[in-house]
Parts: sequence; C-alpha cells; structure tokens
Amino acid sequence: MPAVSDAVWSEQGTTPDRIEAALRGLLAERHAENGGFVPARALNMIAFVDREWSGEIANRLRGVGRFHASRLVVLSYEPGRERLDARATVASEGDPRPGELSLLRETVVVELGDRHLDDLATIADPLVVTDLPTLLWSPHGHHEIIDALLGLAQAVLLDSVDEPDFRAAIERARELSKRAYVVDLAWLRSTPWRERIATTFDPPARRRELRAIADVAIRHHPESAIAAMLLVGWLASRLGWEVQPLHAREHSLVGEARAESCGEADADDTNAGGAEGADQPIALRLEAAPELQVRGLAGLALETAAGRTLRLDRGPGGLHAYSRDARGSEREWTILGASRGEAGILGEGIRQALLRDPTYGPALAAAAELAP
Repeated sequence: MPAVSDAVWSEQGTTPDRIEAALRGLLAERHAENGGFVPARALNMIAFVDREWSGEIANRLRGVGRFHASRLVVLSYEPGRERLDARATVASEGDPRPGELSLLRETVVVELGDRHLDDLATIADPLVVTDLPTLLWSPHGHHEIIDALLGLAQAVLLDSVDEPDFRAAIERARELSKRAYVVDLAWLRSTPWRERIATTFDPPARRRELRAIADVAIRHHPESAIAAMLLVGWLASRLGWEVQPLHAREHSLVGEARAESCGEADADDTNAGGAEGADQPIALRLEAAPELQVRGLAGLALETAAGRTLRLDRGPGGLHAYSRDARGSEREWTILGASRGEAGILGEGIRQALLRDPTYGPALAAAAELAP
C-alpha cells in the first residue's frame, strides 16, 4: 500500500474565510511539490459530532476505504467552548511518478461551541467545494443541527436504528426525504438479504411464485426493528401488497421449520400481522433476537403456497442459506462475505450519496403503514 503523506495547517481563534484560504494554500503547496497531485472532486461531507466522541467517529471514517469523501468537514461540538479553532489536512497516498496522478483528499476539523450553533451554515458554507454534492451526517442525533445545515446539502446520511423508537425513526426519515435524498444505514444493512431474495425468484420460471408468498418471518437485533420493517416494506412495495399495522403477539410461529429458524420470543419483542397480496393473504412476523451482538437482521424465513421455502441466517463468514422447492429438493450453502461490517456499511452509505436508490422511498412508506 502506498505511503500516505499529509500537509497540515492549524490555527486557534480562526474564521471560516481563513480556513478556506488555508485549504487553497495547502492544495497549491501540494501541487507545487508534485504536478501529479490533483484534488479529488466528487463529494463534500459535513459531519457534526460531539467532541467527546470525535475519536470514535474518526476511526469509523478511517475504515471506509476508497469511499472517503473528497472534502470532509468535521464540526466538532464542545459545550462551553468560546473560540473557533481549526485544523486542515490535505492527504495523498504516495508520490505519483511522471505521467501519473494521485488524488488529494481534504479534511477540516472545526472545533466550536454553543455560541457558534446559530451560525453553523455561515461557518460551513465557505468550507464545502462549490458545485459538488454535499452529504450531511450527524451520528449523535442533533436533529436541529441537520435542519440548520440542510440548505447546504443534497443528501443526508442517517441510521434509523439510532432512534429510540422505530415509529419516530420512520417519521424522521420520511420528513427528511421530502427535503433531501436520504441514505439510511438501516436500509443498507438489509442489502444482502434483499439480493438473495431477488436472486431466488429471478429465474423466469420462479417469478410467478412471488404471487404465492404466504409467510414471511424475520428475526432482528432488539434495536433493529426498523431494519426488519424496511425489508418487509420492500417486499410489500415491490409486490403490491396491502399492509396493515402489526401488533404484539404472544405465541411463536407454528411449524417446525419456522420455529427452527425464528425461535421463541417474548410478546413485547414480537410483532405480527398480515398483508393482502394479489392472490392471497400473507402472514408477517417480526421477532427480536437478543443473542445477536451486532445491529441488523439475524434471520429470515419465507414460504410460498406452492411449497417453496427460503431461510437465511446470519453466521460466521456470511449468510447461511437453506432452500426447499415444491418437490422437496433441499439445498444448503453459505453466501460468503455477505456482511461488510459497520465500516463497510458506512463506506457504502457515503458512496450511495452519489447514487439514487428508487426502492427505499416506497419501502419506507410501506414500513410506516406497518408500524404498530
């Protein structure tokens, strides 16, 4: 891996204009050092973080690999701080040889306090590269900060599982979706699950079986009910199901195969209900899995009236899959690398700010109808 080289500037008691001028100076300095150094120009990212957690956020951002934003502006908030301090870094990976190019990525950390909160847009505006899309992220909540900075951004990164209540998470995501493109990490965690379901029914001969889905059961981390609702919402929106609010259920699913996949749960950790498909009703069940140590989904069991079964379970190395067709033929395998880890999820979230997923909005709307 090529060595990383940095040019650094810092100043106490600074201003946004001085920070912006320093960035221009650092870029000119690096280009004079080697003409192959060119600034990356794809995406701005503004992150508002609590200073006490800035180290943890820095570690998360270091793990996103090649999906770093071109310019990252970190607004590090410390209650009681009076002075505006800043540190700017322009980093490159290695020294390009003649005829080669090496991208420069810029990071600005601005330390601020309560007295600066009313002027956040004024502080951040000079620090983003004009004409580049801007992604806004506040990993510690602070909805009022997102609202204050939303005029500078085209996309918002959030993680719906961070909300203490999934109803509030759904409403917040829907509200933001009216004003910007929302990238939801809770949604991205379900990507390998959605891909496997789609792959199962992709062969033309199986597509008609989509209309025969009769039962869907999902296990999820206790804090990730919203991820399970988004997965069901995706199925409902893509297949035209009419859904009703789920309700607490006291008994586990009937059926040996389903019990093996979904286990037992307390009534407070289980929501069940139904949907109406084009040809038949569909039973729905969302169940917490307290044993799951990471946020997201733990398992899925899907059955069709035609006799097809698909089960997916999170396991070491990827998703463990089991399928049985209408003739009783069985197959088991592991989908290697299906989980990218939290750093991979964050990196994918940053990448998604430059894309547009047309399926999230309809899935979110269906999840709103499912919320008990």
